[in-house]
Amino acid sequence: MPQKTAVILFNLGGPDSQQAVQPFLFNLFNDPAIIRLPNPFRWLLAKLIATRRAPKAAEIYAQMGGRSPILPQTQAQATALQAALGSDDYAVFIAMRYWKPFADDAARAARDWGAERVILLPLYPQFSTTTTASSLRDWRRAAKRAGLDVPTAAIGCYPDEGGFIAAQALLLQRALDQAETAGPQDAPLRLLFSAHGLPKKVVTDGDPYQMQVERSVAAILRRLDRPAIDSVICYQSRVGPLEWIGPATDAEIERAAKDGCRIVVVPVAFVSEHSETLVELDIEYAELAHGHGAAAYIRVPAVGTEPDFITGLAGMVKRARVDDGQPRCGSGARPCGNAWRRCICTDQGV
Repeated sequence: MPQKTAVILFNLGGPDSQQAVQPFLFNLFNDPAIIRLPNPFRWLLAKLIATRRAPKAAEIYAQMGGRSPILPQTQAQATALQAALGSDDYAVFIAMRYWKPFADDAARAARDWGAERVILLPLYPQFSTTTTASSLRDWRRAAKRAGLDVPTAAIGCYPDEGGFIAAQALLLQRALDQAETAGPQDAPLRLLFSAHGLPKKVVTDGDPYQMQVERSVAAILRRLDRPAIDSVICYQSRVGPLEWIGPATDAEIERAAKDGCRIVVVPVAFVSEHSETLVELDIEYAELAHGHGAAAYIRVPAVGTEPDFITGLAGMVKRARVDDGQPRCGSGARPCGNAWRRCICTDQGV
């Protein structure tokens, strides 16, 4: 008999008002996956960082109407996924990590709906201990608190899942078609695949995120079938004094602009629009590109509710196994192999 299955969409979350900016930042930096210090030191540092960064962050959100668009976009994805699943035996709930609705809200809602099994689905295609693993730990706490003790499966990553890659390639091809008529026709074309950065020490400690970003880009380029196209993988949104993985997106944009390129930027690790795309890429980096002489600057949209992406998510949900409760890669394979000790398939990953 079909079982009532709650699908929990994990996402970062974002402030829903100017007043929410500082507490959102505090929640972010108080996450032990983000700042790896014991309390009370992490709590104190998170308070300090949130207080200092809140005015600048508030200015950023003011450029997006005073709030983050990530919740309404995630709600649209949840609605589209519900329709793609095509059965009342499924119900989709949203669990944001750092702002409302939290995992506690989703766990109570799933319990009250009468969920008999749970599928955890992060809207982070590439696994990281700072995103997916953090959300999985938070979910376990919330489910226990809500008394939601049912068979549960976690889809840990899907860096080269077919629907995700098809949606990315389709949107990129549209941008390339636009680039064909943008700027001087003899200007070279360069693709910049931009992902959110991580401190280098997180990666050297065994986090497979950078490797999985590279897998996503390789799969998109195969789908695009333009092997000679000039492309670079780069990383944005660096904060703090630590050394981060690179190259940096802003540096690559400046380099491409000085080379007189038509620049096409692909937000390869973002499936919805938020401050990193709508402000950092669309405003700050666009100004940087034009200021250094770029022939054109085009930004590919996030996959959002593209049908291929939603179909891919629905397929992973329907294939998910809850028999042993172990987190799994969405492809059913192990893209990390044995080289990354903090991947989703290892005890250290979650």
